Amino acid sequence: MSLAILARRRAAEALLRRPHAGAGAAVSAWRAYAAAAGEESDVVVVGGGPGGYVAAIKAAQLGLKTTCIEKRGTLGGTCLNVGCIPSKALLHSSHMYHEAKNSFAHHGVKFSNLEVDLPAMMAQKDKAVAGLTKGIEGLFKKNKVTYVKGFGKLASPSEVSVDLSDGGSTVVKGKNIIIATGSDVKSLPGITIDEKKVVSSTGALCLSEIPKKLVVIGAGYIGLEMGSVWNRLGSEVTVVEFAPEIVPSMDGEVRKQFQRMLEKQKFKFMLKTKVVGCDTSGDGVKLTLEPAAGGEQTILEADVVLVSAGRTPFTSGIGLETIGVETDKAGRILVDNRFMTNVKGVYAIGDAIPGPMLAHKAEEDGVACVEFIAGKEGHVDYDTVPGVVYTHPEVASVGKTEEQVKALGIEYRVGKFPLLANSRAKAIDDAEGIVKVVAEKETDKILGVHIMAPNAGEIIHEAVLALQYGASSEDVARTCHAHPTVSEALKEACLQTFSKAIHI
Repeated sequence: MSLAILARRRAAEALLRRPHAGAGAAVSAWRAYAAAAGEESDVVVVGGGPGGYVAAIKAAQLGLKTTCIEKRGTLGGTCLNVGCIPSKALLHSSHMYHEAKNSFAHHGVKFSNLEVDLPAMMAQKDKAVAGLTKGIEGLFKKNKVTYVKGFGKLASPSEVSVDLSDGGSTVVKGKNIIIATGSDVKSLPGITIDEKKVVSSTGALCLSEIPKKLVVIGAGYIGLEMGSVWNRLGSEVTVVEFAPEIVPSMDGEVRKQFQRMLEKQKFKFMLKTKVVGCDTSGDGVKLTLEPAAGGEQTILEADVVLVSAGRTPFTSGIGLETIGVETDKAGRILVDNRFMTNVKGVYAIGDAIPGPMLAHKAEEDGVACVEFIAGKEGHVDYDTVPGVVYTHPEVASVGKTEEQVKALGIEYRVGKFPLLANSRAKAIDDAEGIVKVVAEKETDKILGVHIMAPNAGEIIHEAVLALQYGASSEDVARTCHAHPTVSEALKEACLQTFSKAIHI
């Protein structure tokens, strides 16, 4: 018998001895389940959102045996499933339609019969979400993180009881437990969210038709982004806000320009106004409004109402009281500078603890937390966490606003540069916006940067790095920037801060 024939025979025999693929998958799943149920992990993460899944992967990369418990059935949390990612998909799609309708002709691109195919737009969004959630599962497998699908509750400082998604229950044991349960939509008194006529951001991501009139309750990041989606697609959007200003955390000067820009896009704002009643008995919705300070009531009608009054920590019903984990009045879990709660071995991160409710902040929490658990030094600088409103133009900021610097009694200088003087912005006919830099007067150290511009959410990271390393405005101004780019506006604003800008 030739060696070639013998090799083929042995290969065939090996193939026959190989178990069926389905059986192999079943054995693999059983082993993963058994590991979660019977063996103690070094780290157990409750919650598979941005903070939780990143913490789990980082822990595994540091050599810690890791289990992640997630009730949704898909990883990525609110952000990936019903938040950041699907909203950005719809923002991009709706922006493309808006540009085609209002701007293409100015650039010599003409066509007829432009229309919105809403089901196709939603399908593109869903495809993006599905691909990313599966991607995280792939990362779990790559890093050997055990994934348990179910609702987890703390049973003891080292045990999590899980009601499994497929039925039954189990107990997952861990030397260290990280609570990464995220946040949920904040409700308003007297308003019932049915996700049909009265929707949260989740419902606003999957409306089956474009509402003629949309009322947004709350003028924060989420409300203005979702309002932008439906405004571009044809809805009349009215924003009702209790406070006297939109996006209270934003620099005042930039905020005013931002509101004017939204009003040019036909947003309507009712500030210093509160909602005191909501009637959904008819075909649409009737909201009863009155001035925030009290006064005569009025009725505002809409086809759909989006409740966007913020988010609240998802910390109830997860067993905190069972083991005595302390929370504040808002339900946020109290932690020390190593993310440990008052119960030894139990940690918390992300939206479940005090601080900005942002996915990227949660991710940084997760990495730092597991570094502490692994005996290393973790760190998150909350003064350099950027914030972005993904409207068009975008508004991005990092560090302190001018109002905050003034309140601290710090002597400062301000440099501003309008996009109207930026060559790239003018070339692409998208020059509405401003870059503003706030720096300490004596040292020129940058204290805050605020940008309203196309892709401001990308440009802001140069400023984040500058703040992280304690750079001066002169440091940035003397750094060569490619021409022509919108990023040059940041260079010019820094030039204006410590000296004089060139192009104004």
